[in-house]
Amino acid sequence: MTSGRSRPAPRPPEGTPPQAELARQAREVLADAVRIARWAATDRDADAGPLAGAGLERAAAELDLTPDQVRAGWDRARLAGLVELHAGTVRPGWRLQAWDRDDSAVQRGWVALFDAWSLVHPAPADVAATTVAEVVEAVPQVLSLLQLSAGPVLVPALLDLLQQRVAELHEERCEVPYGPQRDPAGPPAPEPPVDDALLPPLLDWALEGMAAVGALTLGEGQATLTPLGNWAVWVKLEQICVAAQSPAGNIEQSAEHMLRGCAALTPGPARAEYRAWLAARTVGSAVTELLSVARGEDALLRGLAFEALRVVGAPAEAEVRAAVDDPSLRPYALIWLAEYEGADPEEASEVLTREEQTWLWVDTAAAVADHGESELLVRHLDSAVQGNVPALLDEVRAVGHPRTVQVLVALAAAHPDPALAKAVRRAAFQVHTGGA
Repeated sequence: MTSGRSRPAPRPPEGTPPQAELARQAREVLADAVRIARWAATDRDADAGPLAGAGLERAAAELDLTPDQVRAGWDRARLAGLVELHAGTVRPGWRLQAWDRDDSAVQRGWVALFDAWSLVHPAPADVAATTVAEVVEAVPQVLSLLQLSAGPVLVPALLDLLQQRVAELHEERCEVPYGPQRDPAGPPAPEPPVDDALLPPLLDWALEGMAAVGALTLGEGQATLTPLGNWAVWVKLEQICVAAQSPAGNIEQSAEHMLRGCAALTPGPARAEYRAWLAARTVGSAVTELLSVARGEDALLRGLAFEALRVVGAPAEAEVRAAVDDPSLRPYALIWLAEYEGADPEEASEVLTREEQTWLWVDTAAAVADHGESELLVRHLDSAVQGNVPALLDEVRAVGHPRTVQVLVALAAAHPDPALAKAVRRAAFQVHTGGA
């Protein structure tokens, strides 16, 4: 039970610049990226691919930048959503079009860059990817200390915190710590320090990466959050607070259990639950887990997983775009991408072919048959693009959805019209026996 009162809007920490000033600073950080994105939008062929080769050299000459600066700015433009790659073709992103007039779009673009700091500043090539991933996962604790300190923090203090957090991650996963291990037959050995040799340079790498996106400044043996970085960390901490108040209590659940818990919620509360669950996880792991659930057999969870991915937004684009190649996810992924690129949600399904729309109709019917009421399944007939039952049955039989028989049997059992139910049951039998 809840009181019905919403949580008051949180206020940023005292001293946080107003939105217009934060947006100005974000525009300054991304100035080269915006110049390159606009150049690409006006001075290149519409079907040009990623900036490289002769195009990169021409951009450097016309923008008075070095090729390395152009390459770095181009990467930032992609990460910030200023340009988008569509099947090998580069197009201006919606944020580029709103850049001069929408401060919130600018801030969201910078936050997308901030979230991708480890891509902007690649990790040392001689360090194992798993070790790098642990440091990236531990960095939020480092940022929290910087934010709470409200001023410069010495690097040794940050290193101590990083070591503690990485050790905790190993303990949470019941993993063997780095370093020499004791002989199981011998006396217990004291646990060695966690990755003493690798963590100091990796901390330097992380601090340099966040400085590269404008989140902090580096001094002699110390680091300080910029106003932009301070604001971004506060936003992330607020998200965690929201997660801690998760209304349906799903924050600690797996993606599958969380989605099942949201199945009975109306869209608004469900989105709040998705945000709470996402705030407690790294974006990459959350997207991977949601898509893994979407690939399962439960059609209801498939649809809900893509609803949660709508809350993720831009950081999910690459994995959703890759999911287009998976037949079971293709219609959902295409609609997600259409909406992400600005299509009206009521019209987004128009990007699907007739066969894809029919496949989606069957998948949705499977979700209703498994989790809904009979009358909902009957009403679902009205959403079919075919317009009449005989045409629908012909195309449903041809589309090859693995749940076709079960859906048709459930529909036949639910429909009050005996003649129509008989036709649907006959179609189910034909699919089951392989008939035409």
